[in-house]
Parts: sequence; structure tokens; C-alpha cells
Amino acid sequence: MKIKIRSLTFWPAFIITLVAVVMSLTNGEAFAAKTQLVVNWILNNFSWGFSAGAFICVVLCVVVFVSPLGLVRIGGEHAKPMLTRSKWIMIALCTTVAAGLLFWSAAEPLYHYYYPPKTFGITAESPAAARFALSTMFLHWSFTPYAIYCVPALVFTLVYHNLNKPFSIGSMLYPILGNRVYGKTGQVIDGIALSGFSASMASSMATGILAIMGGLAIYGIEKGALALTGIGLAIAVVVTCSSVSGLKRGIAMLSTINTWVFFTIGIAIFVFGPTLFIMNFGLESLGEYLDNFFKKSLITGASEGEDWARSWTIFYFSSWMAWAPLTAMFLGKIARGYTVREFLIVNLFIPSLFALLWTSIFSGSVLYFDMTENGALKEVLDKNGYEAVIYFLMQKLPFASILVLGFIFATFLSYCTAADSTTDAMANLCLEGEDGERLHEEESSTAPKLIGMKVMWGLGIGVVAVTMLIFADVNGIKQLAYIGGLPALILCLGLIASLLKLIYSTKELGIKRDIEVHKFMEKRHAKQENV
Repeated sequence: MKIKIRSLTFWPAFIITLVAVVMSLTNGEAFAAKTQLVVNWILNNFSWGFSAGAFICVVLCVVVFVSPLGLVRIGGEHAKPMLTRSKWIMIALCTTVAAGLLFWSAAEPLYHYYYPPKTFGITAESPAAARFALSTMFLHWSFTPYAIYCVPALVFTLVYHNLNKPFSIGSMLYPILGNRVYGKTGQVIDGIALSGFSASMASSMATGILAIMGGLAIYGIEKGALALTGIGLAIAVVVTCSSVSGLKRGIAMLSTINTWVFFTIGIAIFVFGPTLFIMNFGLESLGEYLDNFFKKSLITGASEGEDWARSWTIFYFSSWMAWAPLTAMFLGKIARGYTVREFLIVNLFIPSLFALLWTSIFSGSVLYFDMTENGALKEVLDKNGYEAVIYFLMQKLPFASILVLGFIFATFLSYCTAADSTTDAMANLCLEGEDGERLHEEESSTAPKLIGMKVMWGLGIGVVAVTMLIFADVNGIKQLAYIGGLPALILCLGLIASLLKLIYSTKELGIKRDIEVHKFMEKRHAKQENV
């Protein structure tokens, strides 16, 4: 198959990334300062949009699960699954968890414990502050982020597999825009989303590099430009090798290994750590999370004039939204043969439950040791940075050296798995067959031009990530996430409308078993054209 570049998708996103790379290499400090100005403008004008959009995504997922749309079989009534259920679960889990949960689950709760927002009237370093810290972790890392992933993924998997539409982000808007999403308009939509995603992916890569750096520091490797660049290069090599091997061999193998490493580390800390405290405190915090879900989900900090919500909750929402469109294409691509309800179970409920358990174990343990040892972990945070907290925790447990090595390995594989799947989607988005045909088939996955596109994106994003770490540290990670979130927010609102249209269309059919959305939507579109 001859492959060509989708010009209006690839070049705008590539030029923006190239400019960022050149600016970061020539004057990293000025680049970081200019991105901060952009971030301030985004937060001043769109904080409400991130909060409202994230909340609506959660509500929509619940509606879809109980609606007739939940019975739709992705790909049609007789579609066969692309992956076995176990491999599907492992790939979905590792693709969405990535390195962020590993990095922030230890450091973030300390910040909420010592610096809770004024809005909730909580005294710092109190039992209430501890419950607030863990319940906030539940909000930031469980159902809401996975719902933000699931809304675009649901729309894409239905229009791609059931309506047989092109492999593009623009196709997700087909339910509301019809054929207007094709051609140049569709390419522009894809290019805008790709530009935002590249910034957010750099943010995620920076998080992974920093988490690995914290572990290597234990072995005497100092944090610096050389070490950060070396870690970034190692990730790029592994991602490229996995990409060449293809989806089922590369990503599936990494996901299987990573899943077992996740569970092994989590079980070890649960067993050898403060087990009873984790269970009791986790249950209390879950109750607070459920009790304050609406208030926490919609907080913007406007009433108190403080930046807590912008620095944490809205930062995460913007980051998830930037990741969502490209991640949705990958998650939707591998979901063929299963029902929409099964899709939600695998991509929303199972990862969310895993995140609740993971944060209960890691965040709960961090808070326990900090409260019982007079702020020992807060001292580590202040002296050595966010990345050092998780490793300090592990050194307090039996088999510390094994746990540390295992965690470094898990973090490395976690980002590689996520980067592999997302660069696959990015490359497919930028290319098409000579006659405009789709490149979603397995036989095209090792085409030289496709592999070259993956390598190009990986290297460009890696340079930006490393530069922001060197000149802006954790603030650089957040700046990139905010910038990537703005175009994603606009697209997210359109995808919410698309999913509402699909729900409405399904209800109109009035059946209670597997349905063929394709026939109904095409007939509806034909009627509209006749009118």
C-alpha cells in the first residue's frame, strides 16, 4: 500500500512542535516563561469549561451504561473480538494509567494534607486534612479521568467500526456534523487535536522521566541534563522497538508484563506496609469522596480567589482532555467485537477500581508514615523533590531494594506502553493511503513511513519534555498539560454532543438487544439531505 501524508493534519502540528523544540533548545528559560503567559490566559478564561466538561463526561458514561446504547455490539452483531478479554483489559489498563499515577500517588497527597484549599475550611495537618487528601486523590485518578477517556473513545469506536468512517478525530464529530467532517475540514480538526496532544504527551513523558530519575538517585546518579536526556532516549528506543513489532506482539507483551509488576508492587506495599490503616482509612476517604463528589468536581477557586483548584483539579482535567482524543482512537480501535457496556466495564470501571486501590495503598501509606513520624516524608518532599517521596516510602519496607528496582522498571514500562499506543494513533492520523484509504490494518503497521512518523514524533516530544524538566521542573509539566488542554476542551464539548446524538438515535430505535447503528444513522442522514 502506498502511503502519503495528510498535509493539513501533519504540518501544522509538526511546525508547532518544531518551533517548540527550537525555542526550548536555543533559550529554555525564555520558552518556559512564554508558556507560562499562555497558561495564565487559559486558566483565567476557561477554568469553568474544564470542570464542567469533566463532570458531564462522568454523567454521560452512567447514562450510556444503563441505556439501550450499552447493548450495541461494536463492529456489528457478528463482529469478532480483535483481542482476548484478558489482553484487552491489560492493554486498556496500562495505556490509560501511564506513569502519572505512579509518580503523583505518593507526592500529591502530602501537598493536600499540608496545604488544603480555603474553600473547604479544613485545618492543615489535621485528620480532616488527611481524609481530604486521599479523597482528592480518588477524584483526580479514578472515575473522572477514565470517563474523560471513555466519552471520545465510545464515539470513535461506534463511528469507526459500526459506521465504517475513517480513522480520524474528525470522524468523531460525524454524528453532529455529518459529511462536513471529511476532506480538508476533517484534516484541520485532526491537526488541532494533534497539536494539543503533542504538548500533553510531552508533559506525561516528563513525569515518567522525573519518576525514574528519583529512583536512580538512590544509586548515586545525580539529577541533571545528562541523566534526564539519557532516560528520555532509553524510552524512545524501547517505544520504537515495540512499534516495529506490531500491536499484538509489542504493546500486548509490554502491557502483560507491566500489569503483573503493578499488582506485585501494590500487594507488597499493602502486605508489608500499614495494612489495617490502609483499609480503614481508605474506606473513610471513599465515603468523603462520594459525599463531596459534586462540590469537588465543580470547584474553580473563584469564590476564595485561590489557585488550588487550578494547580491540581483543573490541571488534571486539562491533561486528561488533551490525552483523550488520541487515546480514544487506540482504545476504540481494539474494542471491536464487544458491546458498549463491556467497553465501559473494561475502560471505566476496572481501571477506576484499580486506581482506588492503588491510591489507597500508596497515598494512604505515605500519609500514615508522615503523620506517625513527625512529617518525615514532607521533609523529603521539600529537600529532594516530588520524585523522591515514593522511593523513601519503599525504603521503609522489607525487600526495599527489590521494590525500588521493580518500581523503576514499572514506571519505565508504563510510559513506554502508553507512548507506544499513542504514537501509533498519531502516526496513523498523519498518514493515509494514496487514494485516501484507511491505515488501520495490521499489515500496514510496519510500513517504513509509518515507523518513521512514530520515531519523529517520539524524538520531538522527548526534546520538549526534557527541556521543560531542566528549566521549569514540575511547573514545566503542568504548563505543557494546560496548553494541550485548551484545543482538547473545545473538541471535548463537540464529542459530548456527538455521544448525546448517538444515545438519542439508539433510543429512537426502541429495541433491547444488539443493534446496527450504521443502518439507522445512514437512513437518518439520507432523510436530512432530501429535506
